[in-house]
Amino acid sequence: MTPKATRLSACLISIAALFLPALQASADEAADAQAVRTAVDAAVPDTDADSQATAPSVEWPLKRLYCVQYARLRSGLALFGDARTWWAKARHLYEEFAQPTVDAVMVFSGSKRIRRGHVAIVTAVISPREIVVDHANWQNKGEIDHNMPVLDVSPANDWSQVRVWDMNSARYGAHVYRVSGFIGQSAKVALAGS
Repeated sequence: MTPKATRLSACLISIAALFLPALQASADEAADAQAVRTAVDAAVPDTDADSQATAPSVEWPLKRLYCVQYARLRSGLALFGDARTWWAKARHLYEEFAQPTVDAVMVFSGSKRIRRGHVAIVTAVISPREIVVDHANWQNKGEIDHNMPVLDVSPANDWSQVRVWDMNSARYGAHVYRVSGFIGQSAKVALAGS
């Protein structure tokens, strides 16, 4: 071997020695990350697709969405204006419900906290005191909140006062909101439109 080849070999070995620990560290980190993923997967109980689909989640549309726009699109109700006015505007046009029913619009009364009121779509009735709703802009960021639990806290169990799930704390929020009631499509309106 020539002196030039020996120096080249020594140089290549030196370079390899510099990069080999970094490559080994990357391989070790990847193995560690895979081990953590495997441990987490093993620790999390196996759930079916339905329970994963009902977990509260947030969707970020391309454009800011308000609760009334979202409720109108989801329900097909032709109501406009602030959400707090929907209950009065729905009279004689749509069916009113004292208790929640799937696909009905839950109308929150206006208050200091939600001056214009709020509307949400009931997607499931869990128990006489708990439902699940989809609604937009609850966090005032134009988002769509899916599968959000709502708890009836009214003394008479009449759904006049509720607490809403808080995504940030992963529990029911501390605030109690007044509810006017639930509205939905009426057979009268459906027939008139045909």
